[in-house]
Formats: sequence, structure tokens, C-alpha cells
Amino acid sequence: MKLKAFKAAFPITLPVLTGYLFLGIAFGLLMHQSGFPILWTFLSSSVVFAGALQFAGVSILASAFNPLAAFTLAILVNIRHLFYGLSMLTRFKGLGFKKNFVIYMMADEAFSINAAAKIPEGVDSAWFYFFTSLLCYLYWNLASLTGHLVGEFIPSSIVGLDFVLTALFYILFLNQWNVKAHRPYLLVGLFSTLISRLVLGRSNFLLGAMVLIIGLLWIIPDQGVHHE
Repeated sequence: MKLKAFKAAFPITLPVLTGYLFLGIAFGLLMHQSGFPILWTFLSSSVVFAGALQFAGVSILASAFNPLAAFTLAILVNIRHLFYGLSMLTRFKGLGFKKNFVIYMMADEAFSINAAAKIPEGVDSAWFYFFTSLLCYLYWNLASLTGHLVGEFIPSSIVGLDFVLTALFYILFLNQWNVKAHRPYLLVGLFSTLISRLVLGRSNFLLGAMVLIIGLLWIIPDQGVHHE
């Protein structure tokens, strides 16, 4: 049962591995260039496990101690995970001991896979979700540690590494766009973000966008995007 679920999950996670190699290595390089030891890179990737927050956290760790600012940033950057969790309540029901692990590992890429994947017949869904989440977690940690290690041989003058995160989100968007039933939801996210950015400004748009998105999702009828 476990092996069958792993064989079903592994090929689907390979695109994430490709993206994480660039994104995780970029993060590891940034940590190295900022003067942090590899232990901090390991703890950030293994405990925090949130790419966007980790990139933002580099500057926070390098600045004066301000726990309130760090907490606020974490909430704003990762508030989208609240809506991820709401959309996965039914899927994660009855996972047993694997439930807490899968919830903790629900990064953007793992969520994208678990929300969109059509689980093959005969494959246990609980173990499928477990392995997709575990593999994404391992990919990210391996890549970030590799980036820190190769930072010894990379010139510190290289700039633009943090743009890798934006590129990855764009690829995830395109991947979801290939599924016709997902497009209304993608458009909701896109236009909600644009409207919130115009109305609330750069500093406050994220929370407004999330509130607008969840409100619109209650209105839009189910397009049958969930597959079991």
C-alpha cells in the first residue's frame, strides 16, 4: 500500500523538485551571503518550511530584534495557508496519525499537488498525501542546504536571487491554468489581488486580497475541481 502510494506520488512531485532546486539553492545562497551559519539555514527550512517567509526572514534575522514585526510579517505572508486548510478539510479527514504531518507540510507546492491531483485507482489517498508532502519537504531542505554549501564558491556580488520565488509562483499559476475548471478560481485570485493593491496600497493589500478572495469563493458555484 505504501509503496504503491509512493510510486504514484513521486512522478507528480518531480516538477516541484525542479523548482525547489533553484528556489532552495537561492535561499541557501542568500543565507550564506548574509553571514548565517548553515545551522540557521537548516532550522529555517526544516522548522519554518515556508519559502516566501524564509526569504523575507533573511532581512529580519539580519536586523534588530523585533518579534512583533516578525510575527506580523509571518501572518501577512502565510495567511493564505488558512484558506488552503479550509479547502482541504474534507480531503484530510480520516488521515489518522498522518493528518498533523500533512497539515504542517502543506506548502504552496504540496497544496497545489494534493488539491489538483487525481489519485489513481487502488492508491490509498492518505499515504498519497503523506508522500507528496514528505517529498516536497525533503526537496526543499536538500536544496537549501546545497545552496548554503555551494555559497562558499559563488561570488557574493550576484543579485536577483530572491526573484526565483516569484518565478516559481508564476509556474504554479500556469500549471493550474492548464486545468480548465481551475481558471475561474485563478482569475478570482488575480483580480482580487489587483483590486486590493490599487485600493489598499503596497503595504496592506495582502490581507485585503485574502478577504476578498474568500468572499468571492463563497459566491462562485463549485466547478468540480476536486478529484478523488
